[in-house]
Amino acid sequence: MTSQVSRTTEQADGTVVGEQRKPGGVKTVRRLDRVIIRFAGDSGDGMQLTGDRFTSETASFGNDLSTLPNFPAEIRAPAGTLPGVSSFQLHFADHDILTPGDAPNVLVAMNPAALKANIGDLPRGAEIIVNTDEFTKRAMQKVGYDTSPLEDGSLDGYSLHPVPLTTLTVEALKEFDLTRKEAERSKNMFALGLLSWMYHRPTEGTEKFLQQKFARKPEVMNANLAAFRAGWNFGETTEDFAVSYEIAPATTAFPVGTYRNISGNLALAYGLVAASRQADLPLFLGSYPITPASDILHELSKHKNFGVRTFQAEDEIAGIGAALGAAFGGSLAVTTTSGPGVALKAETVGLAVSLELPLLVVDIQRGGPSTGLPTKTEQADLLQAMYGRNGEAPVPVIAPRTPADCFDAALEAARIALKYRTPVMLLSDGYLANGSEPWRVPELEELPDLRVQFASGPNHTLDDGTEVFWPYKRDPQTLARPWAIPGTPGLEHRIGGIEKQDGTGNISYDPANHDFMVRTRQAKIDGIDVPDLEVDDPDGARTLVLGWGSTYGPITAAVRRLRRDGEAIAQAHLRHLNPFPRNLGSVLGRYEKVVIPEMNLGQLATLIRARYLVDAHSYNQVNGMPFKAEQLAAALKEAIDD
Repeated sequence: MTSQVSRTTEQADGTVVGEQRKPGGVKTVRRLDRVIIRFAGDSGDGMQLTGDRFTSETASFGNDLSTLPNFPAEIRAPAGTLPGVSSFQLHFADHDILTPGDAPNVLVAMNPAALKANIGDLPRGAEIIVNTDEFTKRAMQKVGYDTSPLEDGSLDGYSLHPVPLTTLTVEALKEFDLTRKEAERSKNMFALGLLSWMYHRPTEGTEKFLQQKFARKPEVMNANLAAFRAGWNFGETTEDFAVSYEIAPATTAFPVGTYRNISGNLALAYGLVAASRQADLPLFLGSYPITPASDILHELSKHKNFGVRTFQAEDEIAGIGAALGAAFGGSLAVTTTSGPGVALKAETVGLAVSLELPLLVVDIQRGGPSTGLPTKTEQADLLQAMYGRNGEAPVPVIAPRTPADCFDAALEAARIALKYRTPVMLLSDGYLANGSEPWRVPELEELPDLRVQFASGPNHTLDDGTEVFWPYKRDPQTLARPWAIPGTPGLEHRIGGIEKQDGTGNISYDPANHDFMVRTRQAKIDGIDVPDLEVDDPDGARTLVLGWGSTYGPITAAVRRLRRDGEAIAQAHLRHLNPFPRNLGSVLGRYEKVVIPEMNLGQLATLIRARYLVDAHSYNQVNGMPFKAEQLAAALKEAIDD
């Protein structure tokens, strides 16, 4: 037995340093309140899997976290090139955080392209772990390095850790019956083991994951486990890594409850299942695979035991057509897509408006136009959601603000669709869909009651006393028409896209009736009950920053920075974009200046200016990436001072 001696001291900056004497020598443990790590390599290097596993262990440890996966659109992008770089950024802390972070403290670069693509984001002093085996002359020339950045002094401002990851991995796996190429595939697990040691991450979950994932390939399973453990042991024994880091669990950041790590698409899928159970209706998804929405289809297909039926259609139009048919048949109907798919579904959304049936249209926005940037994020479908149909075809529009909030947004979209008999557009985006954060699993009693009453008999009496069923006789409070299940005796009624006569639902070309029906459908949407907009304004500010959707995290982080610096600024964030909250006009009127940051060219600002005649100032970004908090804080400070 070797005795261990530990010592901790409080540094001037508040960092706690501890030392432990171990058989391998003295290793310093430095306690931090937060850290930002970015894994980067070729799209075939397993960076998303590595980041996902590190995130899962961090979540199980109890840290607050936020992630930013970033990968090419190609299934296998050109190896060793800048466009082929895939990265995964994770920000985790012992306190409440809101974004994946502006600049990484640590970069793991698996090749020269990964270093070249990401070095510009690193602050001076950041740690860089590079796989030196990949820094061959040819690989460096491919990305424009005339000399090796590991030797020419260009990285002197950073804490550089050159590690032959590939060689070490192959050496660790020499006892296995693997070719060198097969062994090299496990280098991401070696890197994961090393980083897990550096940041004191649990290892049991990753080992269990590998055992399950490769249960049918024991040789591959054992190789990955060996590489993972070798990476951990390398960190423990090598002199190059003299410091490891501890980030305590975020024990005060969350209310009491059961938490799990969740991505936006997974939260949305769970929200849809929960909504169907709370409505006591079968869930039907009619969808066509499209990035970044496909994971919802993948997830829902696993839950047939909850009455979920998924249909992968031959195209976008067939997907929404099947979903609308399911809505007619009495299901909670959903179709998922991204921007290009919304365009194809537009005619059927208009049909759903005319039929006045509940239908959830989930749009996971991405960079456009056309095919655009399939794996990058954007908020540019708002006006399409509002107006992208022929004729006057209004639909409610709502948007979640964080990955975990996608669960609640799905429930709210279902509430509106079922109560008001209308299609609803739910606008998430690639940043929320692929990003993740801790989510408190709700108690059943916290979920809303979404049960509906189907029409069961006649609802109108003719002048001669005959009782009949009128499919467009409306609830006086909600203006919703009755929902009659096909095949119910006596409730037969016409269906189709040609204009309906008020009440009877008969085909009508009467001008006055069309005018009445158009105005009635609009009045139904305008009358939807949505909560008032909440404003965070502790200091009586003159400037309001108004956001929607996934800009919530960066905006809130920027507002916190400004307030710490003594600036007064108010913040409000919209979930309901159609109809707007009833108090929005009065809120806007209280401020001298309104700033609206958006990942588009000013779509919400356009709506706000038109509706409320407010001189809203846009701050826009359309580079496929989310806002950085520092960037937003600078823009908002300029607005305050202007």
